Amino acid sequence: MDCRHILTFFPQPAGSSGPLRVVFAEEPDRYVPGGAPAGSGDVGFLHSAHLNLHEPGAARALLDAALARGWRPGHRRTVVVDGWPLLAAVAAR
Repeated sequence: MDCRHILTFFPQPAGSSGPLRVVFAEEPDRYVPGGAPAGSGDVGFLHSAHLNLHEPGAARALLDAALARGWRPGHRRTVVVDGWPLLAAVAAR
């Protein structure tokens, strides 16, 4: 099964820019649970950093990491980024 969690940010005001989609796809040594017993929204590296995407602080940290890596609102199209490098950057702080 190919599990993934996608966190989508919609710039404000509505319609001012395309959304940013942060994708956490299932990969070796990383977890993206598809249900019980793990919590909804959990993603992480098997032996280190993890986040719950439903927590506002976690979402904000990922958005800040995307901004630090050059993403800027203003594009009309949807921008899709790999969430794993962002999670690693958040964990390094």
